[in-house]
Amino acid sequence: MTSISSLKQGTKLDNAQLCDIFGCSPQGGMRRAHQTNTLVIISNHVKSIYDDRWEGDTLHYTGMGTNGDQSLSFAQNKTLAESESNGVGVHLFEVFIDKEYTYVGQVELSGAPYQEPQRDEGGNSRLAYVFPLKVLTGSRAVTREDQQALDSQRVKKAKKLSDESLKERAEKGRKMPSTYQQSTTQYERSVWVAEYAKRLAKGICQLCLKPAPFENAKGVPYLETHHIVWLAKGGEDTIANTVALCPNCHKKMHIVDDKKDVETLQLRAKQLGEGA
Repeated sequence: MTSISSLKQGTKLDNAQLCDIFGCSPQGGMRRAHQTNTLVIISNHVKSIYDDRWEGDTLHYTGMGTNGDQSLSFAQNKTLAESESNGVGVHLFEVFIDKEYTYVGQVELSGAPYQEPQRDEGGNSRLAYVFPLKVLTGSRAVTREDQQALDSQRVKKAKKLSDESLKERAEKGRKMPSTYQQSTTQYERSVWVAEYAKRLAKGICQLCLKPAPFENAKGVPYLETHHIVWLAKGGEDTIANTVALCPNCHKKMHIVDDKKDVETLQLRAKQLGEGA
């Protein structure tokens, strides 16, 4: 049987294998295993109500408690909050595809847990505790297939949200995109920001001000989202830095990137945001 020490980053396990290796419960996002003196935490991007997010190389992980304000003294929130002194080894898994657990590695707190407003299971606003975590050795690795599966799940979720909920998520999310290692560095863009930018545009390209050139298979005007200041140049993944363009203007911005066009898009993004 595979041991904890022999687990390699990127290893994929099913739930039974995970439980056998760590001696933990088969359920929950935070699983204490006394047999191996470990805490397994699972960032489930498919089914969880939480919106865990990577900012750079730090995962901001939401603690336990699905309804009402969360407490640091509750169950495994306490274990994780005290993990720097209690001797418990903390191991992180991510779920990109249902029932498949990808090992990220052993992690540690990179700062103090903090509170932020989130929606609970019933959709009510509450205060949740968020734990900033960093991988002890190596770096987070995500396969192209996993990232595509995750993006597909998030796009479907984004399209089902109300304008209010979508804006809330877009504004709450990270300003700088997370990165992950493949053969090249990729930027994990916020689907909440992208979908909200398209809705603000109402089918009109924000550079040429003409209607989208065609509709997609579902009859929705086709526009592409563009970061006014490119992410590769330090631009933020925010509503204020994101617009919806027709394919022609989008290509123009990536080839020409004219200063006057940039200024025009910044002004229009500001005007759209103020009018929302």
